[in-house]
Amino acid sequence: MHVLYVHQYFASRRGRTGTRSYEFGRFLVEKGHRVTMITSGLANPEFPVLEGRRYVERDVDGIHLVSVAGGYNDPHLGTALTGWQRMLKFYEFARAASKVARELDRPDVVFATHTPLTVGLAGISASRHFGVPFVFEVRDLWPEALVDVGALGNPLAIWWLRRMAMKIYRRADHIVALSPGMKEGIVRAGVAPSKVTLIPNASDLDLFRPDVDGRAARERLGLGGRFAAVYFGAMGLANGLDYVVEAARILAEREQDHIVLVLQGGGGKRDELAATAKRLGLQNVVFGDLVPKEEVPAVVAGCDVCLTIARAGRNPTWSPNKLFDSLAAGKPVLINIAGWLRELIERNACGRFVAPDRPATLADALVELSRNAALCEQMGRNARALAEREFDRNLLAARLETLLTQVATGVCAEPLTRTAH
Repeated sequence: MHVLYVHQYFASRRGRTGTRSYEFGRFLVEKGHRVTMITSGLANPEFPVLEGRRYVERDVDGIHLVSVAGGYNDPHLGTALTGWQRMLKFYEFARAASKVARELDRPDVVFATHTPLTVGLAGISASRHFGVPFVFEVRDLWPEALVDVGALGNPLAIWWLRRMAMKIYRRADHIVALSPGMKEGIVRAGVAPSKVTLIPNASDLDLFRPDVDGRAARERLGLGGRFAAVYFGAMGLANGLDYVVEAARILAEREQDHIVLVLQGGGGKRDELAATAKRLGLQNVVFGDLVPKEEVPAVVAGCDVCLTIARAGRNPTWSPNKLFDSLAAGKPVLINIAGWLRELIERNACGRFVAPDRPATLADALVELSRNAALCEQMGRNARALAEREFDRNLLAARLETLLTQVATGVCAEPLTRTAH
């Protein structure tokens, strides 16, 4: 089977963002399938320089990568752009991907993964051109997610994006959703439940492990003997990391100097967060530089707990990579996102839910865990067991392989919704 895979933000483990498409693509190749991946070649920290060409082709661990001159590859860059600037870039990539796709070999199925939503337009175009089925993966509900974090308020823009989403949903032969709430949102939009398959984000069990040595990373960050909580990932509007800085201020006010919070990554709000921490004179907030994903496990291993944080009001359908990486690393998780993720963490006793509008609850949880090493160890064991049991990357990649094969051959009669959630 030849899969034409479209993902604007594709990155391998040597890149600086999520690697779901890389891991799934690599799995398909290992199973004997052919994968052609179309991505943006602009602002690409991993595969730089198009040198004036419309696209560049290269092989990445068996995946045939086609980097096009449109949009941008690094999602951290987008956190520093206005909404309209980002939308123009999204359309730029969709147009470039649509044109280049027509020059490639005919696939058996087109698989386009969102975000951004506009990638679905490229998927529709390629599907029509080649006369093959189209599968669309929803990683976030647009425009609902944008409205929820305050990134979008224009009624016309909301209507426009909702209309675009409906068009893509209708044209897709099948849809993959990354969380139960996303599937429910797609079904509420009028899509038949049988047309939507749940394949959540996955844990890279071989990359994030409890036995990774984090001593060097801990020393580099200057954590000393302090109890460390780490947030790793994008630092944009939707991530709401002012919540973490405020929790650090509360801890400093309480003289809980044995606790330190690590913010590891980059994005449009990083400088503002650093300035706030400096203005408040906080010695318990450490900023780590954005690094390739293959270096993140050592940072996580050097800390005691992991943070999965979002702006208050964030849609509880979210399915962030960092949570599943934290589980694989065998770390307790402190999360301020309600919905299925809170239920997952609490039901499996691998962390704590902290109120999204009350940073003091994060401070309270950190104090509690810093004083109970046995509880932290047990939560960590529970986290790793959950990752192995329900979110093994290979198990979920196999589910995608089955789905794509069924759609490509026209035998997808039932949704593949087997999951423990």
